Amino acid sequence: MNIYVGNFGYEASEDQVRNIFSTYGEVTTVKLISDPLTGRLKGFGFIEMPNNSEAEKAINELNNSRLDDQVITVNEARPKTTNLNSGTNRRY
Repeated sequence: MNIYVGNFGYEASEDQVRNIFSTYGEVTTVKLISDPLTGRLKGFGFIEMPNNSEAEKAINELNNSRLDDQVITVNEARPKTTNLNSGTNRRY
């Protein structure tokens, strides 16, 4: 299951996030999203856990918990939606 984690501090590390989630089960990947120009973390990321029941337990236990004095949001990641109208130049 792919898990979204949001609102963590800019000083969080992939190892730190992996350690927190691995207490609930196997973590296959951790991807913290950073700004491509500055390299600074954007405060959200994605964790992949292969076992759905372990992932659901992690979501239930960690949502609204604290990570480095930040209350984090944890939920199942949703597929990125595409906006069919993006990039169009509409004139009225």
